[in-house]
Amino acid sequence: MQKTDPRYAAYAAILKKHLRPAMGCTEPIAIAYAAAVARKALGCLPEKAHVWTSGNIIKNAMAVTVPNTDGRKGIDAACAAGLVAGDAMRELQVIADVTADQRAELAEYLSRKCITVSLKPDARLFDILVEVEANGRCASARIADRHTNVVDVIRDGQTLYHRDLEENETGKDVDEGLLSIDGIFDFANTCDLADVCEPIQQQIACNTAIAEEGLTGRWGASIGKVLLDCYGTADVRIRAKAYAAAGSDARMSGCEMPVIINSGSGNQGITVSLPVIEYARELKASQELLYRALVMANLTAIRQKALIGTLSAYCGAISAGCAAGAGIAFINGGDLYLINHTIVNSLAILSGTICDGAKPSCAAKIASAVDAALMAYQIACAGKQFRGGEGIVKKGVENTIASVGRLGKDGMKQTDEEILKIMIEC
Repeated sequence: MQKTDPRYAAYAAILKKHLRPAMGCTEPIAIAYAAAVARKALGCLPEKAHVWTSGNIIKNAMAVTVPNTDGRKGIDAACAAGLVAGDAMRELQVIADVTADQRAELAEYLSRKCITVSLKPDARLFDILVEVEANGRCASARIADRHTNVVDVIRDGQTLYHRDLEENETGKDVDEGLLSIDGIFDFANTCDLADVCEPIQQQIACNTAIAEEGLTGRWGASIGKVLLDCYGTADVRIRAKAYAAAGSDARMSGCEMPVIINSGSGNQGITVSLPVIEYARELKASQELLYRALVMANLTAIRQKALIGTLSAYCGAISAGCAAGAGIAFINGGDLYLINHTIVNSLAILSGTICDGAKPSCAAKIASAVDAALMAYQIACAGKQFRGGEGIVKKGVENTIASVGRLGKDGMKQTDEEILKIMIEC
């Protein structure tokens, strides 16, 4: 792909937009970020706070441990962390630097029970509004559609900041509709690595570090460790699943290490990258080949999620695992035909797996998603494929991706509602 091609600059910009550092599960961290923005507008620690959220935010924030809160879970903990110790300038690393004194203050603040939570009426799919009060004054901050997309900041009825919901976060239009698998393959093979190396380097360093922590520490259900203990370390296919699962083991249980996210999700960033990195180690691949394979994998994940949406009842690990399969095919020298069929085969296997919120079992779903991708790759290598007309599979990779996008965005809306009802009943 030539640099003069309009897609070239778009693809590089899309990578930089989506591959960003975050500490902790991104939905509760977005709550903490909104709380920090609201407190900054108010000018002091609130006496009261009320969090209004969409159902998907509740689903993804209620059962995951919030970093730097001494093991606390849920929306109250996330909001309190942002109010007491948040640095609004750091966005998804808003509570990365909480001191011991602030931890104690956080515990005392939560003991006052001054934070309330409600389902936001007429909410968008991704919607967080934090309202705060102190000394007869009030302020609020709203984030919508994306994790760092602050759309309103208000103090005492006066608008301090407003952004139209349709406006891109960066203020510039990055058209993800330009993404296609053949375009991604072309870009991955030909791009100047200087244009993509910064986020890819960060992804390798951060996501490898948290995976290693997940394998050595006692986090969650220790899915990564269980896989290695049961099946050993000799087989790269086991290691690919174990490292990806281990990163999620640590992250879902409050590990205070950053990850590089993909499509707004740390688990997806972990899933799309670590299996490819493990295959690079096994094959002793060059740094250049690893970088290009990760470009292939990351943009493939973004291509799928652009149609599914940021939040859905469709488990994001499935699309990310599928994309990791594309990266593994790439790093093994696969051509576009092989990559296309790896993607289609993978989506045929596990599409429809539900997202029932962020929690330790996400690590097991990640391992299953990577396993499906590896099976899909081996099927394609054997010259076999799932064909159009078989279930949701359509003729051609783009049509199949569109079919899955329709399933995740539209077809699973009622499923999403029932999942939330079931979770709240617990």
